[in-house]
Amino acid sequence: MNRIIIAIIFSVTVATPVLAASVDGIEIHSSSVGTGPAIVFIHGWTCDTSSWTEQVPAFEKEYCVITLDLPGHGQSNSPKDGNFSMDLFARAVEAVRAEAGAEEIVLVGHSMGVMVIRQYALTFPDRVAGLVAVDGPLDVRSFYASLQMDQPPAMTIEMRENMIRGMFVPETSIALQEKIMSTMLGTPEATAKGAAAAMFDPSIRTADVIHAPTLAVVAGTTQVPDTESMKEIFPNFEATQIAGTGHFLMMEKPDEFNRLLKTFLDSIEY
Repeated sequence: MNRIIIAIIFSVTVATPVLAASVDGIEIHSSSVGTGPAIVFIHGWTCDTSSWTEQVPAFEKEYCVITLDLPGHGQSNSPKDGNFSMDLFARAVEAVRAEAGAEEIVLVGHSMGVMVIRQYALTFPDRVAGLVAVDGPLDVRSFYASLQMDQPPAMTIEMRENMIRGMFVPETSIALQEKIMSTMLGTPEATAKGAAAAMFDPSIRTADVIHAPTLAVVAGTTQVPDTESMKEIFPNFEATQIAGTGHFLMMEKPDEFNRLLKTFLDSIEY
């Protein structure tokens, strides 16, 4: 495939939307559209790039917008050994960033994707211009305590379905619920179990400080993080909430979410 990627300082021009990155021999499905400072959108557990359908067209005129399916998700291949980890996910993001030719990136992660962008920031700090956590656990110190469990629950199809239904609110449209259910329940059982196990890996339970500008956007059903506590490990932290939304707030109220994201991006110095 002929491809021209021109990187000028912190801006990226992509001549074709399809990238060809891989990590540990795993082909990663990803795309890059637009020109400008780079944003990388990371989906959550058993989801795929369709989580960001409302964000790509909203930002591609001013930014290089990169999306990817994490290993085992969407159209990306799975690890041959069946082992999933936050390190693998973070390195998949890095492979896509390198393929796109972006120098620095703002990472936007949803749900489990928040853990992924945190791991990326710890592993590749020089590549991070900013972090946006969308209804997911940035502070792993309190995450496991809040769940009152130390290992992932069994991931039967019935449990997965009940878990997903609990992510919606009455305002979530039936069409959107069906779309999300189809995507998440269509993800292989091995990925559902493996990715869940990755979230409970003791090795990621650290309190390392991350200095990059960080924004948390939480759903109407989620408690807004305590700013002072969060600033112990994210000194440049701020948080906001979108009322009347469930877990998939960027899909439920995309205009409001996009405005908040744009305001944050405007404050970033790439």
